[in-house]
Amino acid sequence: MTSGWTRRTASALVAAVLGMLLCMSAGPVGVGPAGAVPLPTGAPPAFSTPVTDHCPHKIGTPPAVDESEAVAPGSTTPSSLPVPTPAIGGEDLSYCGVVADPAAGPVPPRLTSAGWLIADLDSGRVIAAKDPHGRYRPASTIKVLLALIALDELDLDATVIPTAEDWSTEGDSCGMGPGGHYTVRDLLTGLLMVSGNDCANALARELGGVETTLEKMNERARELGAADTRAASPSGLDAAGMSSSPYDLALIFRAAMAQETFRELIAKPTFRFPGYPRRPDVPGDKDHPAYDMYSSNRLLVDGYPGMLGGKTGYTDDARKTFVGVAERDGHRILVVQMYGLSVEGDMYWDQAREMFEYGFRAGPEITVGHLVDPTAEAAESTAPRAASSPDSHLASSGSDTASPMSVRVLIGLVAALAAVVLLLLGLRLFGRR
Repeated sequence: MTSGWTRRTASALVAAVLGMLLCMSAGPVGVGPAGAVPLPTGAPPAFSTPVTDHCPHKIGTPPAVDESEAVAPGSTTPSSLPVPTPAIGGEDLSYCGVVADPAAGPVPPRLTSAGWLIADLDSGRVIAAKDPHGRYRPASTIKVLLALIALDELDLDATVIPTAEDWSTEGDSCGMGPGGHYTVRDLLTGLLMVSGNDCANALARELGGVETTLEKMNERARELGAADTRAASPSGLDAAGMSSSPYDLALIFRAAMAQETFRELIAKPTFRFPGYPRRPDVPGDKDHPAYDMYSSNRLLVDGYPGMLGGKTGYTDDARKTFVGVAERDGHRILVVQMYGLSVEGDMYWDQAREMFEYGFRAGPEITVGHLVDPTAEAAESTAPRAASSPDSHLASSGSDTASPMSVRVLIGLVAALAAVVLLLLGLRLFGRR
């Protein structure tokens, strides 16, 4: 009886293992390097989190919703950036879904961003992420990269005289005007605080012009290991070829936070921006006095505990983006949000708070990857860059190659199947005695 029960049990085990293997062949399972993260229970929330497990943005950004990225007649549309292999920051970060350790507890359940990342700023540990190398438009968060170049090359006390092109630039504005006199420090403050596109244009001009500035920004991105990033406008306004990723924005902001002046500027909740005289070409115009500008970072203005600073962004094509750092008990946590939205009862700022809280709760042993340092490590991670075709990164499920977790589970199941087969053979030989 014992032998028959054992055989039936072994047969059941074989069937179970085969079933699991069949499930595995359909695509990756689980959402992280240590297993499936617990999902919250209860009624389904009234929002839709974009599904990215099948890697829809591994090679290029989501489709544009307007004509902002149309190239001029006779111009060539920029080709997609090569996809580095292996993934920069660790193999688990090659997965396009949620990458998290169940030991850290459930990830925040109401995140509307297609791509996001939570990391420890100082150690570089990536604590959790979703589509970390997915390519999205950065919007004005790319201004952090512009600020890095300006801080390196420009005298903060130098005076800048604006041009008509500066003060008529599309989008958010610091409020520059004709006859105004501004220092580079004024422009950098307005760039980071209120995302002034007029300040971005003026800084680019001081750096040698837009094309030269873009070359410098993209070279710095390569030095940092930000291989998903291509700046196509200094301000972050949508333009053909614009691209970044949650992982890259984390690298860029981490590099910026290493600079004292950047930390000082990004932490300002308010700043008095210089004015300019009345315009004689505008009938009835009056002097435009200096005014108090307020940071667009609501977490800073509203006093989120430990908020050190952050940069916001939005365009119709990029949707909402944000990168920022907060500190608690000696730990500095960095969060990135890309291609997200505020929805009723679930504002983008509330989502950022939840991400910070998750990061602060995670112990030092929680890690799914790391932010490379802007040294030889970054250069090694980005060279050589393997040219990729869409099919070369897709599994049978339409996903990126099976997640590292899936591969490890698959190997374990194969080993288990082999053990069960050997057990059956042993039982059969035993039954013949």
